[in-house]
Amino acid sequence: MNSLPNQPTTGTMVLLLFYCGDLDPDITEANLYDKFSQAGPVASIRVCRDVVTKRSLGYAYINFQQAIDAERALDTMNYELIKGRPMRLMWSQRDPSLRKSGVGNVFIKNLDKSIDNKSLYDTFSVFGNILSCKVATDERNTSKGYGFVHFETQEAADQAIQKS
Repeated sequence: MNSLPNQPTTGTMVLLLFYCGDLDPDITEANLYDKFSQAGPVASIRVCRDVVTKRSLGYAYINFQQAIDAERALDTMNYELIKGRPMRLMWSQRDPSLRKSGVGNVFIKNLDKSIDNKSLYDTFSVFGNILSCKVATDERNTSKGYGFVHFETQEAADQAIQKS
């Protein structure tokens, strides 16, 4: 289960924001609303777009009204198909120091070309809560044979390294 991390607040409202990536370039807010409203009331959706072309950059931010609904979406919809592509979900990490620190990050090499984001996630989730998981791909979406897993704790990352 994707446990709820410390989330930023605005006044008394907790922002239950998560990142939704690997999206089709033609994805719309309406597509995402239709998908995520199945998990519960959605407060807002923002598809990030190129400033000039207004075309989707392939990711969006989803904000739920209730923590239970956000957790349900992350637990049940991660890697589900939308417009024919598996979407990758994770809590939005607003603190750049955590993202850039390297704490909890594991680089995995020599991956079989059949390994995708979901199978990498499923394989490594036994070691601890995963904040982010990604197989590197080329412009044709073919695996480059390596990937990254970002664990919530260094201990989980160490365990994954020792047992893999």
